[in-house]
Amino acid sequence: MQNTCFMVNFLFIYLFQAVPPVIHRDIKSSNILLDQSMRARVADFGLSREEMVDKHAANIRGTFGYLDPEYISTRNFTKKSDVYSFGVLLFELIAGRSPLQGLMEYVELAAMNTEGKTGWEEIVDSRLDGIFDVEELNEVASLAYKCVNRAPRKRPSMRDIVQVLSRILKTRHNRKHHRKSQSTTADEVSIDMEQAEAKTPTSTHLREESVDSTADTYEL
Repeated sequence: MQNTCFMVNFLFIYLFQAVPPVIHRDIKSSNILLDQSMRARVADFGLSREEMVDKHAANIRGTFGYLDPEYISTRNFTKKSDVYSFGVLLFELIAGRSPLQGLMEYVELAAMNTEGKTGWEEIVDSRLDGIFDVEELNEVASLAYKCVNRAPRKRPSMRDIVQVLSRILKTRHNRKHHRKSQSTTADEVSIDMEQAEAKTPTSTHLREESVDSTADTYEL
């Protein structure tokens, strides 16, 4: 997906810009802003907490639709709660609909047919008109589905997510480079064929002159 680079950029900021590390507690699309260079900037740290601070709270804070179900039931917010919110955000990018539009119900229905791995094409934003890399889509959607696992311990860490998305980006780059290389080779072959065809009439003309010369000799 074209948003993969943006999401990797966001994650690197999430992981490394805060010292000490923080738990954001309100990851959602409206809290991720883009600068003039289209680099992601995480906004609204009003609910964030340092990682070592007690994360148990009496009142639930955050945005409906992005909240970790485990946090809702236990009132204990962890980094894996942020991972859940990020998974919802990934699905929001893929499907082109918000959690308030029944996003996760839509995802769960699709997951029944995909087993959480392949076949996620049915949830892709229709505005893409089918123009997307199916393999890349399934990799990103599969990762997102792991992020929204009901059991926090089964969710990947943010560092794991960065590694997976970075690998997807690298694969995309390699494919693009391979296609460009193939295109260049095809152009070179085409030029060689054109040059060969350009030489062919000359050779034919010489053979015709040779035949005419031979005919003149016999007439003498």
